[in-house]
Amino acid sequence: MKDILTARWMVQMIHTADNMYFHGWDERNGGNISLLLTEEEVKDYISGEVIRTIPLNFDAKEIIGKYFLVTGTGKYFKNVKYDPAANLGLIRIAQNGVDAELMWGYSDGGRFTSELPAHLMSHIARLAIDPENKVIMHCHPTNILAMTFIHTLDEREFTRTLWQMCTECIVVFPDGVNVLPWMLCGTNEIGEATAEKMKTSRLVVWSLHGIYGAGKNLDETFGLIETAEKAAEIYMKIAHLPRVNTLTDEQMHLLEDRFGVKGREGYLD
Repeated sequence: MKDILTARWMVQMIHTADNMYFHGWDERNGGNISLLLTEEEVKDYISGEVIRTIPLNFDAKEIIGKYFLVTGTGKYFKNVKYDPAANLGLIRIAQNGVDAELMWGYSDGGRFTSELPAHLMSHIARLAIDPENKVIMHCHPTNILAMTFIHTLDEREFTRTLWQMCTECIVVFPDGVNVLPWMLCGTNEIGEATAEKMKTSRLVVWSLHGIYGAGKNLDETFGLIETAEKAAEIYMKIAHLPRVNTLTDEQMHLLEDRFGVKGREGYLD
C-alpha cells in the first residue's frame, strides 16, 4: 500500500487548504472543502477496511459508494499541512446512503465538517449538470462578505457589479453568481437552498457569511472564488467614489466573442 500523503490529490488538498488560510479566507476553523475521488484514485492508498461509521444526517443515496476527502469539523486550515491525518478524512458513502464509512483520517477521533450534508447536496446538484465536477469549497472571503452588507442581493445586479470590476470576470464565471439571504449555517435547509442555486451557477454567496464554489478540480474552484473575491475587493475600494469609467455591456459582449463564453441569459443588455 502506498503512502497516502504522497497521493497527488492529497498533496493538492493540503496545499489548497494552506493557501486558503494564507489568503485570509478561512479564519480559525472557518470553511470546508470536499473533494470527490474515484475508487481507482484511492485504491492504492487505503486497505479497504472501514475504521468507523459516522452518521451523515442526510440521505445521500444518489452517491452511494462515492469517496470524498473532507476537512474535519472544528479543524483549523493552518494546521492541515502539519497533521493531515487529524484534520482530513477520506470517507465513502455507505450502502444505506445515510452513513459515511471512514477509510482514513480523523485520527484524533474527529469527524467531517458539519457542512458536509450541504456539500453533498451541492455535489449531487452539480454532478447532474457536469459529471466532471469534483470539488465543493466553502470559505469566508473578506470582500465578498463585506459586499453583502452594502450591495443589493439581487443576483443579476450582484453579478453585473462583479463582472464590471475585472475584464476576466465574465470569462471566468459567465454563469454569474447566485446569492442567498442570511440563513442558519450547518442545517439541511441551507444545504438544500445552496444545491438549488448550484443548478444555475458554480458560485453561491451566503449573505453575511461567505461563499460556496464548485469546480472540476481544486485549482479551478480556488481560482473561481479568487477571481470573484478580487472583483469584490475592487468594488469595496471604489464603491464610495464616483465611477468615471466602467466595463460596458458592449465590451463584455466582445469578451464573450473573443473567449467563446456566453454570459448568463438576461444579465447583459
